[in-house]
Amino acid sequence: MMNIAEIREYLPQRYPFLLIDRVVDLVEDDSIVAYKNVSINEPFFNGHFPDAAIMPGVLIIEAMGQAAGILGFKSMGKKASDDSIYLFVGADKVRFKRQVVPGDQLVLKAQVLSHKRGIWKFECQAYVDDQLASSATIMCADRKKV
Repeated sequence: MMNIAEIREYLPQRYPFLLIDRVVDLVEDDSIVAYKNVSINEPFFNGHFPDAAIMPGVLIIEAMGQAAGILGFKSMGKKASDDSIYLFVGADKVRFKRQVVPGDQLVLKAQVLSHKRGIWKFECQAYVDDQLASSATIMCADRKKV
């Protein structure tokens, strides 16, 4: 299990863009399960949408990517402070099945599909109450910070 302090060691994102609150399971080179608690106080709800708050799909994808990023960094034995940055480089087969609204807990899952020469591919899902909210195949690249 990882709390927010440890998560911040592996992800360079900070408020309001840090979208992982807790990691509850992680098997290096294999899989991760993480949470994002969705609150009405999220800054994006001011405009998306003021009278019908829905978490933007691109942020759900970003949250899945951040979970995958933690898994990749942990699997490589690296941290964000190691002059390394884990870049989101692609998403395929993106699907949205359920709206994510304030009060939901987004359960983010990622599983390693492959990694070669610093390019990692993950199968990712986001669930709310055991219902699939979104899925995607996400690719990330480990690169040196410039």
